[in-house]
Amino acid sequence: MPFFFFDPTMILLIPAFILAVWAQIKVKSTYNKFKKVAAASGMTGAQVAKQILQRNGIYDVEIEPVAGELTDHYDPRVKKVRLSEYNYRSNSLASIAVAAHEVGHAIQHAQGYAPLKLRHAILPVTNFASYAAFPLFFIGFLFNGGMLMQLGIIFFAAVVLFHVVTLPVEFNASWRALAQLKSTGLLMSTEVTAARKVLTAAALTYVAAAAMALLQLIRLIILANSRD
Repeated sequence: MPFFFFDPTMILLIPAFILAVWAQIKVKSTYNKFKKVAAASGMTGAQVAKQILQRNGIYDVEIEPVAGELTDHYDPRVKKVRLSEYNYRSNSLASIAVAAHEVGHAIQHAQGYAPLKLRHAILPVTNFASYAAFPLFFIGFLFNGGMLMQLGIIFFAAVVLFHVVTLPVEFNASWRALAQLKSTGLLMSTEVTAARKVLTAAALTYVAAAAMALLQLIRLIILANSRD
């Protein structure tokens, strides 16, 4: 997310920047802490994911490993839960928490959870808007092009909408994950508490991203008004 140049409006971004840094530190430290704690069941992230899917009557979702660290995600286009290689094979509480969260998205998809459907529907527009918003605004700002600045703001507002919609999607997936881990007995109560810590830390990154996007939008509006 480019900032163009320093100006007083950048002060608006400082709280979100601090939150983003703290969230990244928090999620890494919490994840690394519970990577070292094995689940009593001995089940891996992949095994737990499969168990939860089957217990919810979902048999058309595949589980596969993907390269990288914390690259875990659910792809609704092809109905695949992709777990980072470590989380796929590890029986740590951190791995199980992440795996259960991604399966939470698969359950959302199977049940037609509206925010997930909306996020998926606006994703193509958001991808385009995220690339076009700042160049349009920057050109308009340099050459006093009010329409270009307004168009850039509209495009970036679509990006903000995506971040806002993402919040209930991610929070709900974590809620579903914890409910499944508890009700199915895949984790003991003390282990569920640890899993909650992992997922809560991860949720902070989405909150930070939404806060940064919203404050950036406010900044663009202020800059545009300053050219009037």
